[in-house]
Amino acid sequence: MRIANLSGRLSLIVDGTAVDVEQASDGLFSADPQAVYARWAEFRAWAAGAELPAGTAFKDSELGAPAPAPRQILAIGLNYREHAAESGFEAPEGLPPVFTKFVTSLSGPVSEVKLPGNGKTDWEVELVAVIGERAENVSEADAWKHVAGLAAGQDISERVVQLAGPAPQFSLGKSYPGFAPVGPWLVTPDEFENPDDLALGCAVNGEEVQNGRTRDLIFSVPALISRLSAVLPLLPGDVLFTGTPAGVGLGRDPQRWLHAGDELVSTIEGIGELRQTFTG
Repeated sequence: MRIANLSGRLSLIVDGTAVDVEQASDGLFSADPQAVYARWAEFRAWAAGAELPAGTAFKDSELGAPAPAPRQILAIGLNYREHAAESGFEAPEGLPPVFTKFVTSLSGPVSEVKLPGNGKTDWEVELVAVIGERAENVSEADAWKHVAGLAAGQDISERVVQLAGPAPQFSLGKSYPGFAPVGPWLVTPDEFENPDDLALGCAVNGEEVQNGRTRDLIFSVPALISRLSAVLPLLPGDVLFTGTPAGVGLGRDPQRWLHAGDELVSTIEGIGELRQTFTG
């Protein structure tokens, strides 16, 4: 199942068309895309048996983030060994670095992003998981049961603010407006042959800059949910950025940054793509 935020309304994506959930359910579920996660099990049961009307065509530019107003956004650093190495860090053990991207940085899959003025903005393609059932002290074996679905994400990062001392400002450097595009929709885990092994990558102006697989995550999606939920509850509709593979601009020699006019296209196997253009 694929669910989307289409012009601010909860929709099911069926054969490339959109079905409005509020209308199809005769008001059983509201149009609010965020509200569905609080009733996720009920919604899944309804969607599995509903006789849906014909869908309507839509443009990718009409799509918003599939979980547009989460109570928590958690993001993971250094979760691929080659990315940790290119960043000059040892691979984490026990618990990975955790930070937040503030909610106002969220956007849909197709967007324009205004660059900060200091000229060191970077790309980080990531698999994003959205929580569908409250997770607290969850085992790895049970973790997928708490995931509503997966989406593509970009952890766009302004490196000057992020790395400013005396203590790094990861959350601020990664939370400018538009720095957290997510989408194009949410895909439920049962849609994948193996949700723990998906290809992901991104390109700048058509040049591939990242190419990896989620099987290489140091902490898989279930491992992250287990470790995080041992510390704090993960709530329905929360968003989890799982980390980026190697190939970011910071780790290159010479280093490379995004510029006005650049187009960043990010893809994840079985999900779809994001397209960001940058302005000065």
